[in-house]
Amino acid sequence: EYWSLVNDVTLWDVSCQRQIVIRGPDAQAFLEYLTPRDLSNCPSHRCLYVLLTDENGGIVNDAVLMHTRRDEFWLSPGDGDVVLWAQAIAGQTGHEVEVFEGDVCPLQLQGPKSPHVAYRLFGDAALDLGYYHVMETELDGYRLAVSRTGWSGELGYELYLEDHIHGSALWERVMAAGEEFGIRPAAPNTIRSIEGALLSYFSDIRREDNPYTLGLGRLVHLDKGADFLGREALRDIHARGKHRRLVGIEIDGEPISHNESFWPVLPTAGLGGDKVGHVSRCVWSPRLERNIGFANVPAELTPLGSRLQIWTPDGERPATVVEAPWFPAQKAIPPDIRNQLKR
Repeated sequence: EYWSLVNDVTLWDVSCQRQIVIRGPDAQAFLEYLTPRDLSNCPSHRCLYVLLTDENGGIVNDAVLMHTRRDEFWLSPGDGDVVLWAQAIAGQTGHEVEVFEGDVCPLQLQGPKSPHVAYRLFGDAALDLGYYHVMETELDGYRLAVSRTGWSGELGYELYLEDHIHGSALWERVMAAGEEFGIRPAAPNTIRSIEGALLSYFSDIRREDNPYTLGLGRLVHLDKGADFLGREALRDIHARGKHRRLVGIEIDGEPISHNESFWPVLPTAGLGGDKVGHVSRCVWSPRLERNIGFANVPAELTPLGSRLQIWTPDGERPATVVEAPWFPAQKAIPPDIRNQLKR
């Protein structure tokens, strides 16, 4: 699956991911209250990566926000019961909105040859669709929203079928269109997500974390015009500085298996021998031929080159704090692919 994702194209069934529809004349104002990110520059058919924060500045979830049509937005979180949380907030704020789980069946089409498959399905519109943009279209009479997003770090699209009953038919249609390009069924890939520093809720991101811990302060606009949940708490956290941080790490030694629980981080010197943090996710990267991952550690251990000691089920391993991502996200469709397909 990994090599198909980085070399060819894969199709993921992610229909378990709930899509939250927020509709009504106050939809944008309500969303401004849910996230510290400024949404004033989010016109129709644009997408934004957002954090949803609570009154303490903790992260309720992260999500892709899609402005699908006038007075309607979709929130696409990876996991969790965000719809219940949003409904509860809407019941308290008095915004004129509907908040509900849409009848939406999402698929992800990911990999460097995803534009080839998308072009077969949707024509020039698939190539003209910008990164983090979304369009409404039809395929074989089925209504879809198609976005240039995904959780792979590779070129990709997400297909949001607006009637789950046709999900199997859409799957077969996409697989047939991709046969020439070596398409394979797959799933969200842990290796590639870590290589691309794509964070996972419940692992890398937890409710007790704040945006600054995760290096996502760029998504917090403390001085935006609209009020939002957690503003004063985040202002205080930002003013204090010296945050714990989630950092990239490389772990020495032979290939390790993906950790199924948090592994303790111990300092090698200077802070005593007690646990000072944890490894949230780690994995062996076949392309890098290294063990890579993320660790949540105190500010003193965040500088690049800092040495850590990681406890694993097979014993302690030394590790080094390094720059992440190892392979940045591929955002633009290369001109040669665009020209080749449009010939």
